[in-house]
Amino acid sequence: MNELYRPIETMPGVGEKRAAKYHKLGIFTPYDLLFHFPRTYIDYTHPVMIADAENGVPVAVRCTVRQKLAPAFVRRGFSLFRVVVSDGITEMTLVFYNSPYTYQAMKPGEEYFAYGKLSGGFLRREMQAPQVQKTEGALLLQPVYPQTVGLTSAMMRTNILRALQYLDSAPIETLPRSMRERCQLCGLTEALHAVHRPESPQQLESARYRLAFEELLLFQLGTLMLKHRAAGSSAVSMSPQTDISDFYAALPFSLTNAQRHAVEVICRDLCAEKPMNRLLQGDVGSGKTAVAAAAAAFTAKNGLQTVLMAPTEILAQQHMQTMTEFLAPLGIETALLTGSTKAKQKREIKQGIAEGKYPVIIGTHAVIQKDIEFPSLGLVITDEQHRFGVAQRAALAEKGGFPHKLVMSATPIPRTLALIVYGDLDITVLDEMPKGRLPIRTFAVTGGYRDRAYGFIRERLDAGEQAYLVCAMIEDSDTLENVQAAETYAENVKNGAFADYRVGLLHGKMKPADKEAVMNAMKSHEIDLLVCTTVVEVGVDVPNATVILIENADRFGLAQLHQLRGRVGRSNVQSYCILLTDSRREDARNRLKIMSRTTNGFAIAEEDLRLRGPGDFFGHAQHGMPPMMQAAFCSNMPLVSETQEAAKQILAEDPELDQPENRPLRTAVLQLFAKNGENGLN
Repeated sequence: MNELYRPIETMPGVGEKRAAKYHKLGIFTPYDLLFHFPRTYIDYTHPVMIADAENGVPVAVRCTVRQKLAPAFVRRGFSLFRVVVSDGITEMTLVFYNSPYTYQAMKPGEEYFAYGKLSGGFLRREMQAPQVQKTEGALLLQPVYPQTVGLTSAMMRTNILRALQYLDSAPIETLPRSMRERCQLCGLTEALHAVHRPESPQQLESARYRLAFEELLLFQLGTLMLKHRAAGSSAVSMSPQTDISDFYAALPFSLTNAQRHAVEVICRDLCAEKPMNRLLQGDVGSGKTAVAAAAAAFTAKNGLQTVLMAPTEILAQQHMQTMTEFLAPLGIETALLTGSTKAKQKREIKQGIAEGKYPVIIGTHAVIQKDIEFPSLGLVITDEQHRFGVAQRAALAEKGGFPHKLVMSATPIPRTLALIVYGDLDITVLDEMPKGRLPIRTFAVTGGYRDRAYGFIRERLDAGEQAYLVCAMIEDSDTLENVQAAETYAENVKNGAFADYRVGLLHGKMKPADKEAVMNAMKSHEIDLLVCTTVVEVGVDVPNATVILIENADRFGLAQLHQLRGRVGRSNVQSYCILLTDSRREDARNRLKIMSRTTNGFAIAEEDLRLRGPGDFFGHAQHGMPPMMQAAFCSNMPLVSETQEAAKQILAEDPELDQPENRPLRTAVLQLFAKNGENGLN
């Protein structure tokens, strides 16, 4: 058996304990380890002189050991080891904590690279807890890996070196030779060596480009194959003569031009013989639900059912209320099915669905239970799609053969990423806000303005409005300094600045029923001020809320801040967003300046992608796409276009990747999508 595919615990130096730690990172074989790429590199190619090093800034220093001072055993389990080094002109002391092996390995007269932050002044300089390696045979670009407790980058480098030796014994390749030559790409074995042990920045860049090319190509092959299969199936075709003018007439407002255009495009898709697969992307408050209601009305008038699936019970209830307001005047019945629906009521609703009594069914994951039968499912709508796994959407779609699919997302995604993430979907954008909506006024201020901000919020509460206070944490933590946990914070404001008001608390560790009760209390104005974590981020609609204050705003990404800001400004009353931060970091200040400058979600998303890269763009892998390891290249539009064209060309000639030269590609595509629970490619 090829050593690359054996269990990782069979590698020398790994064993069961370390293997268990690797398993936490999704690494089960040496092959997996080769694709666990460095998150960054320590650059030893430009060492600085000790005298020139700025305090508090990570630097590499080339130095020689002058003297090893006696170890100091401060207390049980805590020892200090000091080594005096010199760059030939200036001396400094390297300080190691509980590192006897490093201390013992360093020899007087030998030359080393030391990497870390310097402290001290002209007479005495120190580098605490540095990373050191001998200059002879040193890795000048030393990889630093994403890791877990008990696994260091040094351990990983040792194990990866062994995996690379296995690779040399049995080289692997995914891309056909003709493609590598045409696109001037290095081989996969060469790229894996270079990304883990680069000899120069140029070699590293070439390797990362090759790996990014392959990753984007595999992803786009997979999404195009899904799209082609859906197109090859026949959907329930609806009548182009369907009249929904009564839907428009019953609305208490006029749709924007963007909404009307979206409805026209969707209805045209519903009349086609191939299943619709469309993403409706609109900024916070752009009116996606009204468009979805129009699509549901169109479907109902064709005698077919619509399912609208939301990621949380709160949102499902909210959709139920809104859809009923839109559809009841037309005599279209709606049903709500969630995990907390009582057993008797659930049985009645399921029977009603099976008998075709309900043209529109709204719910959470409960809607995809096996015992629910849809006799005439025509349209599936999923809300906030990146919170659903691909497999969940597939399970819902399979219930009705090949229904039309509409995905709604309020997360603005730059076009570059949208092409990748939603490669299997056609995209419609709502780029116009409802008439009368005022832009939210946003202010970024330091903690010194907190009392004034509280005073302003009290004025708005006294005027009968409501507000949110958002914290970054759920529990007290000593790892993130200056972050007040939501529980403590709520107690403080309840007993202090907002003692005269009704204060509620909402956080991610509450039970679903408790969260729901709090949000319902907020919607019915039984709560004036809601202290919450980012659980309030998506979709919750309280039109009377006009102020949101976000503590430690520097700890959130731009896209997340924009989503949070969208909890206010949901009526024609002027709304405000106050961003509090004491961070002096320039990147944090720049993010908050952007927030103050624009309310355009797409402009903010582009900026967020540029500043943070796509790794952080979606937060905790909630988006239902396979993991993109070299995804920093996602923002490289020419590369996205090149791989998309290459994928189309390959599939035009070999739709199932059955030809011998394409079989490695097929295997790799299946592996990539299998990591995400996607079963539609098998």
